[in-house]
Amino acid sequence: MTRYLAVLALGLSALFCTAAAVAAADADDDGGVGRRFLGHATLTTNDSFGDIKDRWRTGSVAASLVWGPRWTGRAPLRFGRLIELRLGGQIISPTSLTTPAAADRPYAGALFAGLHSHFRRGATDFALGANLVVTGPQTGLHDLQDALHDLAGIAGPSPGVRAAQIGNGVHPTLVVEAGRDLPLGAAATLRPFVEARWGDETLLRAGADLTLGRVGRGELLIRDAVGGHRYRAIRQPFSGSALVLGADVAHVHDSIYLPRDRGYALTGARARLRLGLHHAGRRGSLFYGLTWLSEEFEAQPEGQLIGAIRLNLRF
Repeated sequence: MTRYLAVLALGLSALFCTAAAVAAADADDDGGVGRRFLGHATLTTNDSFGDIKDRWRTGSVAASLVWGPRWTGRAPLRFGRLIELRLGGQIISPTSLTTPAAADRPYAGALFAGLHSHFRRGATDFALGANLVVTGPQTGLHDLQDALHDLAGIAGPSPGVRAAQIGNGVHPTLVVEAGRDLPLGAAATLRPFVEARWGDETLLRAGADLTLGRVGRGELLIRDAVGGHRYRAIRQPFSGSALVLGADVAHVHDSIYLPRDRGYALTGARARLRLGLHHAGRRGSLFYGLTWLSEEFEAQPEGQLIGAIRLNLRF
């Protein structure tokens, strides 16, 4: 029953967010220009696209749908004018799904839905919003992973791993990011940013992304919470290739995925290094990225490499 209640809560949250965005289309507070649907995007991350070791931050999906006034190449000045519905989930697992080491991190499944607004102050872009994060066996993600592993002939989460997973919970989470594009010539842009998160994980992060190429200019890009890559939600015509290099470091105060009452000690800093390639042609566009994640808890023996992919085909 708790599983169905959690799914119901998440569904109601998504419906509320959608209703708020659709209702906003009737608002007319910006020079007579109402809101409309502007774009959408998804990004899938998985360690199968990276080091192929099926552990820790093993898989996630993020999706965004955006409503707002006519897009002019920049977010509007007013908070609440451009609205993003953000949905997704992730699976975190120990190194072994059958007989994990005693000090390894517990299994965790999490689903989320949230409402975010993108706006700007001068040359600085802001994204501010809230997610509802649902965790535990109630999400059913362990069953999904078990089914997928069965198809691949791989063992899924054992009864012991399931029993020790992060428990059922609903976690309101606030997220804010501020960033600024600094042109470095005709085809290069540096974007320093800071991010704060409170809820499922409480952290403060700072970093930067360097884009070599014209992709992303005049577009709305949204940062994936796991790997840190930014995916294109409102897109401009683009043909060719572009390379993105990024790095950031976070101080994590607390994480429901590594509970202190189970004896887990967080690392002093959590770093990410990433490399991504955008390519677009007549038949569609592709993004593929890699992110190296440093250790997240003291007993973690090494970092890991995960991959991210987004594919759009035209028919």
